[in-house]
Amino acid sequence: MPRLTNTNDETTTLLPKINEEERTVIVKEVSFVKLALIMTTAWSGVFLSALDSTIIATLSAPISSEFRSLSLFSWLATGYFISTAACQPLSGRLTDIFGRGPGLVFCNVVFAAGNLICGLATNQYVMIIGRVVAGIGGGGLLSIATFIASDLVPLRQRGLVGGIGNLWFGTGCMLGGVLGGLLNDYTNLGWRLAFLIQVPPSILSAIAVPLLVKVPPKQSDRSHLARIDFLGVFLTSSFLVLLVFGLNAGGNLTPWAHPLPISCLLLSILLFITFIWWESRARQPILPVKLLLHRTVFFASITSLLVAMLANTAIFYVPLYLQIIGETATSAGLRTLSSPVGMVTGALCGGYLMRRTGKFVGLGITSVVMLVVGAFLLCLQSQDTPATLTTAAFFFIGGGLGSTAGITIVSAIYQNRLDTELWSRFSRDPEAATIISRLRDDITQLRNVPPSWRPGVVASFSAVFRCVWLTVLTWALLALVFVSLLKQHKLHSSLDRR
Repeated sequence: MPRLTNTNDETTTLLPKINEEERTVIVKEVSFVKLALIMTTAWSGVFLSALDSTIIATLSAPISSEFRSLSLFSWLATGYFISTAACQPLSGRLTDIFGRGPGLVFCNVVFAAGNLICGLATNQYVMIIGRVVAGIGGGGLLSIATFIASDLVPLRQRGLVGGIGNLWFGTGCMLGGVLGGLLNDYTNLGWRLAFLIQVPPSILSAIAVPLLVKVPPKQSDRSHLARIDFLGVFLTSSFLVLLVFGLNAGGNLTPWAHPLPISCLLLSILLFITFIWWESRARQPILPVKLLLHRTVFFASITSLLVAMLANTAIFYVPLYLQIIGETATSAGLRTLSSPVGMVTGALCGGYLMRRTGKFVGLGITSVVMLVVGAFLLCLQSQDTPATLTTAAFFFIGGGLGSTAGITIVSAIYQNRLDTELWSRFSRDPEAATIISRLRDDITQLRNVPPSWRPGVVASFSAVFRCVWLTVLTWALLALVFVSLLKQHKLHSSLDRR
């Protein structure tokens, strides 16, 4: 078997993969100190991406209100997650070809550029563009850190290392919500400063990466460009954009019966089918569809999808709900602080147990049960709910975590249900059309509604959020079903899996 020496002067072995055109470089296990330096550099990007995600969660309402467009609310999240979802598979493929280090540098720079655009945005369209650009970088920062851990850490140790990674992620989440609220409520620049402060550390991280992260790329006799699945990238990006746009357009831009949302959704389904067909035949696909034929991979992927939908919905819609019932952005951020605490606790405990036992199915089931409990507690919320209930719900959701579709689907439910609830209560009022339009686009208008309207408006929002929480609970229960179908496999203790 051939042997190579990488740029870290570590002796490695080339192991041919099923695809004989490409060979993975198995890196010799590095020392603890070197591993700590490499992973700290990678995890700093994870921290920034997590900080960004929870900052936007608490600031979505004031940003949407400033631009007089509450329909912008979902796009602040979905614009970010569309680009993240489209670029994460590509980031894996490109860093296989060009190396993890160059990929991290690129993602840090793009992430900084996206946040700079958001901080300087003058209208809602520039804001969405900034979120899309930041999503390209943020998605890469999250995924490449995972790839580096997979390159350098044996399977059996990854639970513990993943727990430490989640500690960085959880810390970012913990600081993001509160920091976003404080900057919005107590600084002159308001929410804009929350984006601008992320630019300098991203640039510093980009400078540090080439000095520390030196994981060799996969080896191949083919050219770099010939190994990129461009059609796969186009199909997955187009499918996601059309799906999200169709769900957001229905009931907001046009009625659901209008050709626009219907055609977008039908085209997205067609492109998804085409994507699956193409990826099953591509020589070097960005998403190896054949892996989904493996029982564990398939059910784990479905579970991850449902968990991501649940988590992102809770992160974005609970702060909105709390601000609608009268809380500030800062207090909304404090209420969600328990989620990263639960996340860190669950990840470290789960990682330790997986390292000791080598088992993961039981841990997965336990995690999803915690999500079910958290989702059930969200369903119990009302105007008179004590703060401890929301805090407990987020702790369980965070503990169970240890994406795009969720926020988009809930956004469609939220916007359409809100319209129905408000019109059912106030259709006879001559000013109903004007006031309802303002309420849908700017939650600060709650302060300006006629006194006779306020109880009915709050009741309408409460009814809408009951639908949101029930949707979240449904996803949690489905995730519990799928995670129970996982099959236990052996977790190896060395990188060469011997």
